[in-house]
Amino acid sequence: MTSSRVKRVPFVPESVKTLALLDARYSNWPVVYTLNGSRDVYVGESVNLATRMRQHLAAPAKQHLDDVRVILDETFNKSVCLDLESQLIRLLAGDGKYRVLNRNDGITDSDYFDRARYRKKFDEIFEELRTAKVFERPVAEIMNSDLFKLSPFKALTPDQAIAMEDILEGLFEDLEADEPSTIVIQGDPGTGKTIVGIYLTKLLRDIATASETEDLSGDSMFAEFFADGYRELIVDLRIALVIPQQSLRTSIRQVFNRTPGLNGNMVLSPFQVGDSEEQFDLLIVDETHRLNQRANQASGVLNAKFSEINQRLFGTDDSSRTQLDWIVAKSRHQLFLLDAAQRVRPADLPTETLNGLVKSTRAKGRVYPLWSQMRVQGGADYVDYVRRILSPEPAGNVSFQEFPGYEFRLFEDLHDMCSHLREKNVAGGLARLVAGFAWPWRSKKDPSAYDIELDGCRLQWNRTAVDWINSKGAVDEVGSIHTVQGYDLNYAGVIIGPDLRYDPQQRKLIFDRASYYDTKGKENNPQLGIKYDDDDLLRLVSNIYGVLLTRGARGTFVYVCDPSLRAYLRQFIPV
Repeated sequence: MTSSRVKRVPFVPESVKTLALLDARYSNWPVVYTLNGSRDVYVGESVNLATRMRQHLAAPAKQHLDDVRVILDETFNKSVCLDLESQLIRLLAGDGKYRVLNRNDGITDSDYFDRARYRKKFDEIFEELRTAKVFERPVAEIMNSDLFKLSPFKALTPDQAIAMEDILEGLFEDLEADEPSTIVIQGDPGTGKTIVGIYLTKLLRDIATASETEDLSGDSMFAEFFADGYRELIVDLRIALVIPQQSLRTSIRQVFNRTPGLNGNMVLSPFQVGDSEEQFDLLIVDETHRLNQRANQASGVLNAKFSEINQRLFGTDDSSRTQLDWIVAKSRHQLFLLDAAQRVRPADLPTETLNGLVKSTRAKGRVYPLWSQMRVQGGADYVDYVRRILSPEPAGNVSFQEFPGYEFRLFEDLHDMCSHLREKNVAGGLARLVAGFAWPWRSKKDPSAYDIELDGCRLQWNRTAVDWINSKGAVDEVGSIHTVQGYDLNYAGVIIGPDLRYDPQQRKLIFDRASYYDTKGKENNPQLGIKYDDDDLLRLVSNIYGVLLTRGARGTFVYVCDPSLRAYLRQFIPV
């Protein structure tokens, strides 16, 4: 390939008029460009740059932009330019230097001839743009950031795109008919449920605020929804994204605050929804399985708040009411993203409640499954495999399986695993140690104390509960389920503590209550008259380790405390 060229041109009428004189291909060749201001950027592609720039100059929303950077290569074609445009949008959103002004309807991830070779060319272009200060950080660092991983500027997988189109069609039909609706999206870990929720929120806001038709990608499968008839239905749509977990909620708020058309106030906790004076048109609920039933909350304030919200919404403090009921009461339309196998605490919605939600919604034809594995390079088979070998039921029908290209290894020595994980972190970042809550959190009160001491390793639990993965010193700490659920890692080192054991005589997993230190994770529910036996808690602890073992995109390393469980897992995990 010949080298690409990035040329900078002032974004003013005088310069735009002379583009075709600078290079004839600026009026008859596929190019990619960025429009940069002091804090905003817009990315586009065109086969007639000169005409396109005149259109942009006439757009009021781009009057504040200062210069154009044109990427021209004589080997580029339309497919290459669409791919490069999408890559630049995603990376600029993840970099955080600029707010990206694009809509997210035109992000593509289509294959084309010789794509691998062109992707190498893209790497050169990114570095050239970073040298020109368009990017602040290297690509690898950007791709490890929450701004990138939780960005609304994602290329949807085919099943996500199909679900999105069906959701939009159904939602607009219901809005036009003034009918309430409920939608459920089901998917295993790594199928992109959170991304679907974020993407839909951004897409609806883009449709509602669309006015400059020249910015609309004709290649988008969602282009039809930008017509006036659809826009009028949602121009005043009151929409919010509900995130039960504090850490993930904080991270998504940061992303929304960096995205035009969105703001952090649109990301709410279930308590904020229940306590709000506002009635919502649409509530999108991520990690629906982490909504609470009536149970002892983390503080007396929240216990009182639970009661107050029930009384306000239903006229009585009915203990059978859950946060799911709050969502339905506070909105005309709901979209629930869930995976019942990711329930990790007794206070989470019961499996029966989640199954009932899916069953009633399926009867109306509004349940959409996600299959494509976006996170784990071991694929959907790996996720299924992990769940089967950790199932409370005997795994007699599970055979050893390998996952080429994915590092899945059992370590006999924790020191060796930690060393290997650190090497991975130096090489590519986002390699973290995580564990079940099988040790007390002594360092919370005494910062000098160690929480976990095994094989000569002395470790502490995470020092922060919010965005721990990206916090300073995270590589030297151990995260719990409450700091990593919903996040991606490159490599996960998982310590399976003595809370999960194996009984060789019964040939099944068992739960060791004395070794489980998550108070809320084993607490009975006197308000509902529920006592959780060891079998109940075994299911939740198995779910916890199932979640931890599906965080790593490139690999998962495992250390097991219980000798019998370690011997059992040697059948399934390479040593």
